[in-house]
Amino acid sequence: MKISRPATVAVAATVLIIVSPLAPATAKSGGHAGHGEQNTAHRAAASLTAMETYLATDDGSGLYHEQFPQEAGDNPYSYEWPFSQAHIAIADLANLPGAIGRSYDDDLAVAAAAQEHYWDADGGTTGLPGYASYPVGEYGEGGDYFYDDNLWVGLLDVQRYLTDGDDAALDRAEQIWDLTVSGWDTDESHTNPGGVFWTQAPWSTDRNTVSTMPAAQLGLRLHQITGEQEYLDWALRMYEWTNDHLQRPDGLYWDHMGLDGTLETTVWSYNQGVPIGVNTLLYEVTGDQRYLDEATRIADAASVFYAFDGRLEAQPAFFNSIYFKNLLLLESVTGGSSARQAMKEYGDHVWTTQRDAGTGLFSFDGETTQLLDQAAMVQIYAVLGWAPSQYRHLY
Repeated sequence: MKISRPATVAVAATVLIIVSPLAPATAKSGGHAGHGEQNTAHRAAASLTAMETYLATDDGSGLYHEQFPQEAGDNPYSYEWPFSQAHIAIADLANLPGAIGRSYDDDLAVAAAAQEHYWDADGGTTGLPGYASYPVGEYGEGGDYFYDDNLWVGLLDVQRYLTDGDDAALDRAEQIWDLTVSGWDTDESHTNPGGVFWTQAPWSTDRNTVSTMPAAQLGLRLHQITGEQEYLDWALRMYEWTNDHLQRPDGLYWDHMGLDGTLETTVWSYNQGVPIGVNTLLYEVTGDQRYLDEATRIADAASVFYAFDGRLEAQPAFFNSIYFKNLLLLESVTGGSSARQAMKEYGDHVWTTQRDAGTGLFSFDGETTQLLDQAAMVQIYAVLGWAPSQYRHLY
């Protein structure tokens, strides 16, 4: 039977309300959380309660609907990409300091089990298993593999290993890594061969920043954990290809390249965030200052770019959550609090302008709440409740 996650969240929210602002909670990985962290953690709990109330299914699967309200013709369950972000949101809550975070352990177990409804052991077009875009087995007929969808779960898995010592999560991250490498473009007849394809679907042959840079990030995390040189070698190959073909001179990144070399030049926030994280990890792995300098250069360029014309607010919330988390990873090395402050200001803005106080749901089109958006805001508020010493585990 599906665990009643709204009830669990309500208990955690109550704990947050009654904790004295003068009595900080101790973080799992060191440091303390003060009144500001308690406030944002309360927002995260309330936002999760709304997600569970209006978007969770009631059939015991642990899965979610794609949006609320549902419309005629909607699938019974969400696609893998939104589900993965809901899973990550619960994991971020479970990493809140002390007893508050531990109160989400059962919820996280439910989400982890539900994640496996997307796992396709039969394998995709490269013959390797992975997460399909829709549930398989009793809850659906599966779908095409998207490499970025798989990579978000892989990055969550290495975070679970780093924070909780979860060996099964590490094993799954390594399987996702193998799948991702199988998606590397090896055809020398293509313009600028290389890069990880976005999807195995036959209707797209794009090689994207969001499929290649997160792959580099996963490889670097696996190298940090295992010490295996192959992970680092591949990560550098992925990093260099993306820099050579998708990075602008100012440090920002375009979206993708077609097989004929055509560029799609939208500057999405998550495509800036992940390279910041990759450079930060490269600095940690190699000790080479140029990687930290490059991470800072990209972060500064992104900060300037998104400071004008409401550009940051116009980005999808689920892109911004990834962007901010990688900024915090950089800040775990450089120190300071400017990234956290920018993240908090964004969270405050969305809380006051896009949230229905009656339901606790976020809507960015004025009509529906997408699971992706709701999960992203849970992530943002949850991570704002972490102790800064925990930022080193982000992506």
